[in-house]
Amino acid sequence: MNAALKKYAVITLGSLLYALAYDAFFAAGQAAMAGVTGLGQILHRLFPVLPVGTVVILLNLPLFFAGWRLIGRELLLSSLYSMALSSLAIDALSALADFPALEPLLSALCGGALMGLGLGLVFSQGATTGGTDIAARLLKLRLPWLPMGALTLVPDGLVLALAAVVLGRIEAVLCGAVALFVSSRTLDAVLYGLDTAKAAFIISDRWEELNQALLTRQGRGVTVLRGSGGYTAREKHVLLVAFRQREIVDIRHIVRDLDPGAFMIVCSAWEVLGEGFGDVRKEAL
Repeated sequence: MNAALKKYAVITLGSLLYALAYDAFFAAGQAAMAGVTGLGQILHRLFPVLPVGTVVILLNLPLFFAGWRLIGRELLLSSLYSMALSSLAIDALSALADFPALEPLLSALCGGALMGLGLGLVFSQGATTGGTDIAARLLKLRLPWLPMGALTLVPDGLVLALAAVVLGRIEAVLCGAVALFVSSRTLDAVLYGLDTAKAAFIISDRWEELNQALLTRQGRGVTVLRGSGGYTAREKHVLLVAFRQREIVDIRHIVRDLDPGAFMIVCSAWEVLGEGFGDVRKEAL
């Protein structure tokens, strides 16, 4: 499949899931929505004649105009497509389908997960659905070490605070906060993967044997670092190895079998890229 066609197919799927999440869970479950879609929801409550999707498009245009110089032409085009499709789909689904009302908390959990999945698919292709997603993308340029899910919490949280004032229903806002948290976690899971990576630092006098065992039995690359003891000043060799969460038991067994007295530190690694892990992509967030 052509790369551009595949990209827009994924964006289309993500945008439609986003619209479905809003109509089937947020609107039907009376849960407050975050982001520009939340602003559209608020205006729709105040002025029922205004369709949510149409309002979202009108609110998004100034944000796209403000951000296009920083986000570039390709991101602008793909994001405009995603924003327009998701917004129009919200109005179309609302007119065509009558979704049953669910318990508010259940709506928040399911809606947040589905929305996070949709956003993750869109973001994975280097696009956004507009609105506070654009704001989060601009923040990402300034704060590249923060994950996208965390960055979306900032502008979305402000919208929820406004919803608390306008809607006057604290339970709807609390459910919206739950949905926002679930959505951000799902978004990060789609972008960065569910299989959390680990990194281990192993200090051992039998470092050569451990190095060989990790290379042959575990199939993991090992980096040998040189260090020295702070108290003894003796030269030490430190093995640095990255591996997946599911491999931690085997790593521990190898170290325990070869050198029970080894000193090992295991750290969580948010994202590991390169040989044996994910590829480094230019549009990665």
